[in-house]
Amino acid sequence: MADLLVNIDVDDLEKAVAFYSSAIGLAPARRFGAFAVEMVGGSAKIYLLAKPAHSNPLVSGPVKRSYARHWTPVHVDFVVDDIDAAAARARAAGAKPEGQIARNSWGNLARFADPFGHGFCLIEFRNRGYDEIAT
Repeated sequence: MADLLVNIDVDDLEKAVAFYSSAIGLAPARRFGAFAVEMVGGSAKIYLLAKPAHSNPLVSGPVKRSYARHWTPVHVDFVVDDIDAAAARARAAGAKPEGQIARNSWGNLARFADPFGHGFCLIEFRNRGYDEIAT
């Protein structure tokens, strides 16, 4: 099995380190010059990568990086022990809530956008977690 690494492009590396430290509780472990910071404290390392806005993320093509709110089918979920406290920390750190906390039989879910336009969720599992709805 391969290790999982998560890369998040940002246009302001220090702002991103401060956000993910305050909002999620991650800590910077290693720096790679002015280009990247490895964040630890979760089950996978997260690499914050300094990439300028409007730069091309692909080898070729018309797509440009945008740090306005954007959507992608891939996002990061952070499992927390207390959804209300975690959501308050995320908001205080600059996350933008996207709706109310959804309360389900399997747990609670709060949707946010980080200051760089990336969507992420906070999840607090209850009872048997996703097994509550597994078929």
